[in-house]
Amino acid sequence: MTKRDIVLKVAQDCDLTQNQIAFVVQKTLDYIADELVEGKNVELRDFGVFEVQKRKARKGRNPNKPKDEVIIPERLVVKFKTGKELKQRIAKLLKK
Repeated sequence: MTKRDIVLKVAQDCDLTQNQIAFVVQKTLDYIADELVEGKNVELRDFGVFEVQKRKARKGRNPNKPKDEVIIPERLVVKFKTGKELKQRIAKLLKK
């Protein structure tokens, strides 16, 4: 699913134009990104939590030249932890 797909679905359900929905969706994503860039978590109840975590530096190997070690520097990554309600909805997939 793409951002465009989300806009189309929401526009069908609401009495708003696609341009209005696209603006709201983009602003929402911008605000989430702004918080993450500041190192803050973003919690969407029952959906999940986006958080910034630091990955330690480590040694890696090039699969084409396994004898050569490569140092992978530490970096920041965004992690997502699913919320309770989303976990339950996804668990139902196994029961089908």
